Amino acid sequence: AMSKSAVKISSDLLSNPLCEQEPSFLEMVTAFDTAMKRMDSFNQEKVDWLWLENGSAGIFSFFLSRFSSVFPSLNMAVKRREQTLQDYKRLQSKVEKYEEKERTGPVLAKLHQ
Repeated sequence: AMSKSAVKISSDLLSNPLCEQEPSFLEMVTAFDTAMKRMDSFNQEKVDWLWLENGSAGIFSFFLSRFSSVFPSLNMAVKRREQTLQDYKRLQSKVEKYEEKERTGPVLAKLHQ
């Protein structure tokens, strides 16, 4: 989207009346327009390659893998959170199981651990 905006800006600059009056400005804007169009086509090729290579779900995992390789501590924190969440769910199910049982001495002792 950003390269599309840059192409639009460069084409708007080319239609500016100042380009007709100042040849040096026209030359500079033409070079800018050419560069923006080349950048846009390059970006479009990259997006097409990512789409063909990975599919729509693969693009997300591609960028996520890049992100996690840049911030490995974030990846470790996510893994720790998932492990803690699994532990919590496991212990919560144990508590629910003991609450359903008859309230005898050993069951009450395990509930208050």
